[in-house]
Amino acid sequence: MSAVEVEVAITGRPDGPVVVLSNSLGSTFRMWDAQLEALEERFRVIRYNTRGHGGSPVPQGPYTIDDLADDVIALLDRFGVDRAHVVGLSLGGMTAMRLGVRNPDRVRSLGLLCTAAYLPTASAYGDRAVTVRANGTGAVAEAVVQRWFTAEYLAADPDSRRYYESMVAATPAEGYAGCCEALAVMDQRGDLASITAPTLAIAGADDGATPPPLLEEIADTVKDGRLLVVPHAAHLANAEQPEIITPALIEHLEQS
Repeated sequence: MSAVEVEVAITGRPDGPVVVLSNSLGSTFRMWDAQLEALEERFRVIRYNTRGHGGSPVPQGPYTIDDLADDVIALLDRFGVDRAHVVGLSLGGMTAMRLGVRNPDRVRSLGLLCTAAYLPTASAYGDRAVTVRANGTGAVAEAVVQRWFTAEYLAADPDSRRYYESMVAATPAEGYAGCCEALAVMDQRGDLASITAPTLAIAGADDGATPPPLLEEIADTVKDGRLLVVPHAAHLANAEQPEIITPALIEHLEQS
């Protein structure tokens, strides 16, 4: 499958080092809002919506993780970016890892949040693709957001719960399903040792979707990896605990 021209937003310092932010399954680049201001002060920030999400094209699935990586390379080429820091969460982190394996000359560093080289529950994503194609993304929105955040966070902030459920429900069904199918067959464990880019792996201590041992495996296997486990955080840890994650990311990016 050929690369698609994904939807982007470019902000921050025009002369700064480039940071590409890659979103999770079922979200948009608005998931990075809590990090944006601090990143914009230091970097040229390129946020994009993964194919099938937000305003990006929605080709017929299934997709592969290589398709998603191809889209990022096309994005870098479009804006004349030779090398970039790549930060991704969940599906975005899987895309970032693939770039670190395939395209090391284009990657300055990796920030991998709440992600995995392989999902032990991969087969469930094939089932979820069937559900979403049949019933739309609204059918899974509530359950998805319950995995994204701790119960305490959702109870204390019902407005955020509604905001993120709407984000999931607005995701095109075919785009969501196509990305589910990419997750269902992805296994990058055998490639991790070839990643040479400085890598910060960030886990949410309460993340049931990609628990800390999956991030520990990444940090321990890449050539230059560190692990940060964030307390009181589930899958969308950057939104739940930005006061911990944002400075940790900036420190990593500035030192890489």
